[in-house]
Amino acid sequence: MRGLQLPLTQTQKVRLQRALEKLESLPSKANSNASVTVADTIPVNYDDGFLKGHGTTELSGEVVATVCGVVERVNKLVYVRTLRARYKPEVGDIIVGRVIEVAPKRWRLDINYSQDAVLMLSSINLPDGIQRRRTAEDELNMRGIFEENDVICAEVRGFQHDGLHLQARSQKYGKLQRGQLLSFPPYLVKRRKQHWHYLEEYGIDLILGCNGFVWVGEHVEAKDEMLVDQADKPDSQTPKTIDYSMSLEGQEQMYTPLETRQNICRIANAIRVLSMLGFIVTVEVVMEVVNLGVSQNMDTHQMLGSEFCVLVAEREAERRSQKKTKG
Repeated sequence: MRGLQLPLTQTQKVRLQRALEKLESLPSKANSNASVTVADTIPVNYDDGFLKGHGTTELSGEVVATVCGVVERVNKLVYVRTLRARYKPEVGDIIVGRVIEVAPKRWRLDINYSQDAVLMLSSINLPDGIQRRRTAEDELNMRGIFEENDVICAEVRGFQHDGLHLQARSQKYGKLQRGQLLSFPPYLVKRRKQHWHYLEEYGIDLILGCNGFVWVGEHVEAKDEMLVDQADKPDSQTPKTIDYSMSLEGQEQMYTPLETRQNICRIANAIRVLSMLGFIVTVEVVMEVVNLGVSQNMDTHQMLGSEFCVLVAEREAERRSQKKTKG
């Protein structure tokens, strides 16, 4: 929250400061020894033995922290997890990225990491939906699948000799259209079992990428294109070549209604406010912020104002205080 710069009135400054002090006074889930700064001593059990991990070193017979963060313990391993770290990919992470280059048999994506990610042509589902070997024709038509500046949802496959590899072999992965791409520090998104969320009340898809890229867009039903093609066309009319391009009629059907676009902007602004305040972004908190804006009869553009940011901070302090009382 050090980078929070809002044109606050004196009353708003007092209210915001009071809310932040209330949040800081609430104890965290971790124990009192969890949060450390540089040169703080980390208590360990010397009798059972221990292993020094990332962010720790031994000085004068004591284990001290070399970075600011939270102490984590895995069996005998002791390390410090930094709170404001860059994104570190793990196998299975759901990420949202943007295509920056179409290379031979692969696409290169910007995923908010120190290096570009690689999505191989063999690691995606082809438009016809048939599982087969990729041909030279498929390679020539790669721009018909993904091109520069396309936004893609994929999964981290792992590290190989030529970099970080992704895969998009499921119907839920692929190109994202008719929405907004948001970017904020990746430490505000926690790894969870579910990163896809369908907000049925608003008809919006929300994808919280582990890499700090978030997609807010119109809901799209995932369907098996191969089965649809086979049902719509007789066997005799099935083409031998793949039509990678989209017809003009298909593009006209991609029109997004005004109400849906307003809902996209409202949810996107709620996420921007949470990022501005440094709060963890989850679908539950996002919906609370959206509902708060609706209850206050605020327009979409007013959600980025100073008064609404103060209201969100006060509501978050109240929510955590009530959660502590119930717990």
